[in-house]
Amino acid sequence: MSSSLSPPALSFKNMGQVYKTSSGPLEALRGVTFDVSRHQFVAVLGPSGCGKSTLLRSIAGLLPATSGSVEVFGYKVSEPRDDVGIVFQKPTLLPWANIEDNIVFPVRHKTGRVSAEDRQRAKQLLDKVGLTGFEKRLPAELSGGMQQRVGIARALHLNPDILLMDEPFSALDALTREEMGFELLRIWEAQPKTVLFITHSISEAVLLADRVLVMSGRPGTIIEDIEISIPRPRGVETSSTKVMHDYTGHLRNLLLKRVA
Repeated sequence: MSSSLSPPALSFKNMGQVYKTSSGPLEALRGVTFDVSRHQFVAVLGPSGCGKSTLLRSIAGLLPATSGSVEVFGYKVSEPRDDVGIVFQKPTLLPWANIEDNIVFPVRHKTGRVSAEDRQRAKQLLDKVGLTGFEKRLPAELSGGMQQRVGIARALHLNPDILLMDEPFSALDALTREEMGFELLRIWEAQPKTVLFITHSISEAVLLADRVLVMSGRPGTIIEDIEISIPRPRGVETSSTKVMHDYTGHLRNLLLKRVA
């Protein structure tokens, strides 16, 4: 079968979300429609409160859509799926468990046991994120950037086809954030996943993504879908190129006009 006939990894079809609040209905999303192809890296930009995190929660099966539909590989999302991993703004590690046990925790939670193969995969992932030798350390012994690497390794442990990332580097200082961006690129290029990446950083979105979706203010909807035609692999030198500057300038002007 031609790949063009295969369903997209992610599909939003006129999706809307309305929250019930004490002061009445709050419309978070309206008419959201877009697809994401398998192994595509898509970043989402938009003002605070526009519903970016709501998008991720709906894909993760944590929040049913009020209207329209959300599909993963052609199937409507109705509950959490094993092929979808999530990396949150904060790594939310178990403080009493060592790093290896934190990574295998989703397996233990799902099956009630952890095999030798599960632990070996955890060690391989720690090596992949540059944390070999930290298996038995507690989270408090690691820096913020190192903890976030553990969060990424944990999300990858079940080998999900789709990785959802909700502003995963927002709590880090500028230098660590940049370092983590390049680390994520390295991991993604070595082991491709379908990624939906929420961020407030325009330059981060352009550097990482194949496409950037721009959302309006609440109720959030997609107002721009921009393909980022910067060759891969991308590195430190990419940040200073004219094409990078042009993309970030266009997106900045677009977002500022929406705020004004």
